[in-house]
Amino acid sequence: MRKPRIYTDSALIDGATADLDDNAAQHVGRVLRMQPGQELRLFNGDGNDYSATITSASKKNVQVQVGTAEANTTESSLEIVLGQTLSKGDRMDYAVQKAVEMGVTRIVPLTTERCDVRLRGDREDKRLRHWQSVAISAAEQCGRARVPDISPIMALSDWFRHTEDCDVRLVLHHRTEQSLDSMATPSRIALMIGPEGGLSPEEISAAETAGFLPVALGPRILRTETAPVAAMALCQWLWGDIGS
Repeated sequence: MRKPRIYTDSALIDGATADLDDNAAQHVGRVLRMQPGQELRLFNGDGNDYSATITSASKKNVQVQVGTAEANTTESSLEIVLGQTLSKGDRMDYAVQKAVEMGVTRIVPLTTERCDVRLRGDREDKRLRHWQSVAISAAEQCGRARVPDISPIMALSDWFRHTEDCDVRLVLHHRTEQSLDSMATPSRIALMIGPEGGLSPEEISAAETAGFLPVALGPRILRTETAPVAAMALCQWLWGDIGS
């Protein structure tokens, strides 16, 4: 039987006992209904995976005996900061999930002129927590050593400043002839994805003025949730760990 792989923000030390944080404990105790004596694998973002054995379990509290730490080498050397314009329902969930699988470093939800989602206050906090949960589940499933952060929602002007330290900044734009493979090898990139209706000409111009390079992935127009997956797969192939 495959051992469940669980993210926890608890400290993990070889040979020590640890109480899983609330989210991890509820998933192990309430959802998976695991019992004392059963084994699992844990990670907390320190770059290692840990074997562990449950010593006590209820629906809200789980304690484990931590075993050997093993280095997790699944993280790409290419850092990708994704600026993803907000979209409705499952589309945003899909974009977050697949971006994590493709090795994204951080995801920044964006508001743009044609964005049809507006979140503020408690609704924004709730959705950010939900997307972070989606990212955790995706990292658990795909074997990543770290869970990418979901940043607070940003306007484009803030996003432009937020990404100034990236080697290359790209905005997907199907009306350009510039392709990814025409660029020098970066170590840290920012990738900007527009909404379902596309970025406005003014937003494209503002991005270019801020230093973003417009790039096309081919002759077809991709949906807002498909574009980041395709773009990151190509970036990882060209400059990251897929081509290697």
